[in-house]
Amino acid sequence: MGTKPGPVQIVTVCKEEHSFALDTEALARVLLAPEVRDKNVVVLSVAGAFRKGKSFLLDFMLRYMYRKQGDENWLGEDDEELAGFSWRGGSEPETTGIQLWSEVFPIQKSDGTEVAVVLMDTQGAFDNQSTVKDCATIFALSTMTSSIQIYNLSQNIQEDDLQQLQLFTEYGRLAMDEIFQKPFQSLMFLIRDWSFPYEYSYGFRGGNEFLDKRLQVNETQHEELQTVRDHIHSCFSSISCFLLPHPGLKVATSPEFKGQLNAVAPEFKEELKKLIPKLLHPDRLCEKEINGNKVTCRGLLEFFKAYIKIYQGEDLPQPKTMLMATAEANNLAAVATAKDQYSKNMERVCGGDLPYVAPDSLEEKHHFYFREALHNFSKTKKMGGQEFCDRYQVELEQELEEMWQSLGKHNAAKNLFSAFRTPAVLFVLVCLLYVLSGVLFFVGLSTFALVCDCTLGVVMMSMLTWAFIRYSGRYRTVGGAIDQAAGVVLEQATVVLNKSRGTATGDQTKSR
Repeated sequence: MGTKPGPVQIVTVCKEEHSFALDTEALARVLLAPEVRDKNVVVLSVAGAFRKGKSFLLDFMLRYMYRKQGDENWLGEDDEELAGFSWRGGSEPETTGIQLWSEVFPIQKSDGTEVAVVLMDTQGAFDNQSTVKDCATIFALSTMTSSIQIYNLSQNIQEDDLQQLQLFTEYGRLAMDEIFQKPFQSLMFLIRDWSFPYEYSYGFRGGNEFLDKRLQVNETQHEELQTVRDHIHSCFSSISCFLLPHPGLKVATSPEFKGQLNAVAPEFKEELKKLIPKLLHPDRLCEKEINGNKVTCRGLLEFFKAYIKIYQGEDLPQPKTMLMATAEANNLAAVATAKDQYSKNMERVCGGDLPYVAPDSLEEKHHFYFREALHNFSKTKKMGGQEFCDRYQVELEQELEEMWQSLGKHNAAKNLFSAFRTPAVLFVLVCLLYVLSGVLFFVGLSTFALVCDCTLGVVMMSMLTWAFIRYSGRYRTVGGAIDQAAGVVLEQATVVLNKSRGTATGDQTKSR
């Protein structure tokens, strides 16, 4: 638990095969931490072309997240080096695949609700080793799993930037035609090295004015330009822009620069102080939603696993494929929630060190919580249509029945008579056979007495074998067979006794 926080590689890229792999264990270590796994998640991702300062920006966000409590000078000292996600100067790419910061930040909003904030860094697009498919996959995957996507651009919003964004979000637009909702949430254009503050001022105000002009649609535009802008508006629930000045020549040209603030231009630091606190303000944090349902850290893990499957093939996903992957993750998350609810409810009845519960009472509780889990699964908004969801409901019912069987056996094991049933039955058999053998030998039926003695020996050997198996834990199959045989004997004896009681009761009734 004392491991120092750092970047965690969750999506790796095979450059030779241009394929992607999800490190499920690493992702689970981040998202399934006990303190955050059931909280609604906010995923802030930075994506864009390589060598444009994405990791550099994220490290200032990390500095703010760690220091904002009671520290007004969260930017740090002038000679302090910048640490966090790996970054460096130069022309060669640094980040590959997708990385998450290992520590998830719990943030409380003004209404008292608490969300879990995850910071995501992505591989830069359009380097000399990545295909268009690679770039589209990384951008689309980060956008599909994030609630706030920062599109990191340099100097201006050019038409090719918008066309690339259109390509990367094509999956969302096509899937949206099926689900009738905007597939992605918040998009922020971050224009780095803005050189025209006399036209549009630094910050959100100038940025949003500039963005409105760039994304404006009018009839005089060519149809292709209109389509690109309509497409972007149709894919995101909210779009904003921030204009950030150049950090200074020392930052761009010095190989010794390690993030020290004394080398950063004053106007850059001032705008950074405005951008990051506003971006990470608790009430501005946008929780991740899929089809109108808020996603927890636990649910996000399922979405990652579902989405990565469709990018591991040779072709870019078709719209239906993406929809089905989203629907699968959506239904799996609903199944996991229903199972977790059923498990917690039943654990309160018969779990752990709780005493033995009468089978009838336990079964009654099972039916009640079973129906409750199915009801909660049914009322959760899910994608894929009724027929698709019904398959997952059948799967949920089967898994709940398996859990019920396991809980029933666990409860039965707490019954003292159940634990000593087999040795008790074998002991009674030994006594009966011993007495019967003596009686038969006394009346002269020595052959039958010998058969009883042999049977007595077998029963005693079975008892010793059963005791050895229980002590050593070996040959469990043989032990199970002995338990089963003892159960059959007890069941038959119970039937005979019940019949004899019934006959005696009938005779008494007739005599009256």
